[in-house]
Amino acid sequence: MYPICNYGVYPVSKFKQEKMNQQATAILTVEGLNVNYGDFQAVKNVSFDVKKGEIFGLLGPNGAGKTSTLSAIEGLLKPQSGTITVDGNNASEKPLHARASLGVQLQSTSFQAELYVIEVLQLYSGIYGLSLSKNDILAILRDINLEDQAQKKFGQLSGGQQQRISLVIATIHNPKLVLLDEPTTGLDPQSRRQLWERIEAIRDRGHAVLLTTHSMEEAESVCDRIAIIDHGSVIEIDTPQALIDKHRNEPEVIAVSRRGRVTLEDVFIALTGKTIRE
Repeated sequence: MYPICNYGVYPVSKFKQEKMNQQATAILTVEGLNVNYGDFQAVKNVSFDVKKGEIFGLLGPNGAGKTSTLSAIEGLLKPQSGTITVDGNNASEKPLHARASLGVQLQSTSFQAELYVIEVLQLYSGIYGLSLSKNDILAILRDINLEDQAQKKFGQLSGGQQQRISLVIATIHNPKLVLLDEPTTGLDPQSRRQLWERIEAIRDRGHAVLLTTHSMEEAESVCDRIAIIDHGSVIEIDTPQALIDKHRNEPEVIAVSRRGRVTLEDVFIALTGKTIRE
């Protein structure tokens, strides 16, 4: 490709062309992110991107820097340096535009327990500036198999049902980027699988999804690519299978593998260590 300038044409390096292609498809780009808490640096020069139609997993032990990275993307804290771009909007220069393209589901979402489910959806759709009729909301609940729970109080729902409602609210305004913080924590296998299907459906509609998880099974099952972060730095970015293939024959991985089959969890532990993090 030869872009035209005022002085004719000039060739673009392969690296620059690849970067231009990435920027054209990336909904989220994080470049050189640094986050400090006083003298402690929680995030160290972190860079990655999440593309349209991709589920990207951010994995790491407790205290690795996942939450700080996510909080910076959400606009909840100001990084010391680095650039966050959401759907073409620099988050520091156009924070409202960047946030308008975000949908966020926290690990533990506490909506008003005394409100009926239909009231919760009416309330939050209104916050996003949407005008949804009762029939519109019932159609949404029907889509997630909760239409019969419309007149039940939110606090009376099971954990899995609450997570389904939470995911609907995070995506009700059709955001370009959906941030999910450990979305299936505490769910039983059936509820977890059902939520995976919902997350994949979001991806298949062309949205970008960034999720954090401690479940290596979840990351291996639903993520198109993952980044492993430890001590504030990204140490690997690739597809789950590519990471397994890359490290499967390393002595550190073989030493922690169980039953002769190398998994993503084996690679993760080999890279981040066996020490329990608080």
